[in-house]
Amino acid sequence: MPLSLPESLFDYNGCIAACARGEREALEALYREEGARLLGVAKRLVRDTALAEDIVHDAFLRIWQGASSFDPQRGNARGWMFSITRHLALNFLRRHGREVAIDEQDPRSQVPLDALPDSEALGPALADAGRLQHCLGQLPPQRRECLLRAYLDGYSHMEIATRLATPLGTVKAWIKRSLAALRECLG
Repeated sequence: MPLSLPESLFDYNGCIAACARGEREALEALYREEGARLLGVAKRLVRDTALAEDIVHDAFLRIWQGASSFDPQRGNARGWMFSITRHLALNFLRRHGREVAIDEQDPRSQVPLDALPDSEALGPALADAGRLQHCLGQLPPQRRECLLRAYLDGYSHMEIATRLATPLGTVKAWIKRSLAALRECLG
């Protein structure tokens, strides 16, 4: 069994291309390299280990089946894998409704910046966690919390609005403006 390589040495695009050619070893390599992190993303969203495992299984099926449609000109392979997993988890939550109540006493209700997952857990778009923390730190606290709830916890805009006792339109505007500010800061 090959050793896991540092991210900069692992050939995600090559593995996706090999999957498109039907090489199962490439899918196995992708699973060894990213399976645990993808499971972490799914668990963070659905808050159930068995369900998260099913979502990751489905994600790898989609990766295998959709490998020939992956275009490296439109983004990187690792980000594509994380996107597939996240969308499957969010689609499950939309179809079945959130089964976990939003608890005001939730110890995660105020997420400190230093508690953010490392850049590997968040994906390639956030490769520089230090820059991300700096940029998030420049956002007003409520806007930062909206982003963290939406993108780390998978809350809908309505759930965030309810949790913060803020109008839905305001939450949507905060998220849109905050994403624009992050893009500019990280740009």
